[in-house]
Amino acid sequence: MGTDKAFLELAGKPLIVRAVELAHELAVDVKIVGEPEKFAAYGAVVADVYRDRGPLGGIHAALTESEAELNLMLAVDLPFIPARFLKYLLTRAESSNATVTVPSLAGYFQPLCAAYRKQFLSPAERALANGRNKIDQLFRKVSLCTVSEEDMAVNGFNSSIFRNLNTPEDWEQAIHDFAADSH
Repeated sequence: MGTDKAFLELAGKPLIVRAVELAHELAVDVKIVGEPEKFAAYGAVVADVYRDRGPLGGIHAALTESEAELNLMLAVDLPFIPARFLKYLLTRAESSNATVTVPSLAGYFQPLCAAYRKQFLSPAERALANGRNKIDQLFRKVSLCTVSEEDMAVNGFNSSIFRNLNTPEDWEQAIHDFAADSH
């Protein structure tokens, strides 16, 4: 994108504000994983233990700081996720004994819109300590509750809620779609 996505504004709000507000609809204790000097104005911040190790490093940092058994992870660049879906995801996670409850679309996991039990910290720590950063590889080693596209459809969710913003074209389309939704 050429800029930090967290600070891009969509319909008048930075993505970081949107994500924090959405998370607060479901949880009291919301933390942002990232650099404290960049994000402190938006809420409590947890710095990565393993810096520059991608999403697994962020999940690890969040679980290290969390006192909760069940933890929702939500990427800043998923502005189309409704609170209703996150509630559904957490309900599935609570009714399962799985270590991770994660949506899967077209054969790909959505690990940055998933619920992680605290016990995921151990395999994450081992992987990071051994230089491995791939979340999906760890999913083979833990119990998983997968939310399929069929599960989503039956419960009134379209897979388009997982559109993320990786390119300027994605961003332009999101601006257009948000403007259309507000009318």
